[in-house]
Amino acid sequence: MLEKIEIDDVVKVALQAGSAIMDVYAGEILVEYKSDDSPLTIADKRANMIICNGLNRLPVLFPILSEENKEVAYEERKKWEYYWCVDPLDGTKEFIKKSSEFTVNIALIHRNTPVLGVVYAPAIGELYMAKKGEGAFKLVFSGQSVVSKERLPIPHKRDGVVVVASKSHLTPETQDFINQLKTNDQRLTTISKGSSLKICMVAEGTADIYPRLAPTMEWDTAAADAVVRESGKMVYNYNTKKEIVYNKKELVNPWFIVK
Repeated sequence: MLEKIEIDDVVKVALQAGSAIMDVYAGEILVEYKSDDSPLTIADKRANMIICNGLNRLPVLFPILSEENKEVAYEERKKWEYYWCVDPLDGTKEFIKKSSEFTVNIALIHRNTPVLGVVYAPAIGELYMAKKGEGAFKLVFSGQSVVSKERLPIPHKRDGVVVVASKSHLTPETQDFINQLKTNDQRLTTISKGSSLKICMVAEGTADIYPRLAPTMEWDTAAADAVVRESGKMVYNYNTKKEIVYNKKELVNPWFIVK
């Protein structure tokens, strides 16, 4: 089934969603709140509609699990062999603050493993993409035109270890983890970043490790997880040290380390 999906078609869907998000970003951003107190904007809704419609026009139809769609019961989900896992606007808090660190996340999951992922940061014109067996790539855009395309990881020269951490969700546990790294390596640099770009930084090679000792949802990580796997790295369960899995009964991710 995977061979029937062209990643360029998924990229086009992500670009369309990103364009709609930027239209909202350019004006006043009105915010409402969901039952869990997480913020929601018209950009989330428009991007979700574009993505769902776009994915449903692809040659093969798969179910869609999106943050902004109605919840799907596990009894139904557990029968899925392939499905799309979507976060139409990851980093809504950064978006509301007019920060540029938000992304469109689209992943294809086979059973419990991401096998295709597209992560698009429309405000900075960067897109990460990967398909199982075909490698991971970073594209830089000027408008809708591709300026550069590089295979991941990209070689970077630097001294010491670079840790990337959440800009909006840095927990005491994560800070303790980073502090322990500092005691082992004095040449340690910490960078704060929003959304799934943190995982992509490890895939790219601009960061060595991303600890997330705080809750996330599967749609927050799935697309970037596909990218990081194809770059030769992995998202590990912090406690079991095994790769994290998807389509669990509870869609909350365990604490994890990307390296």
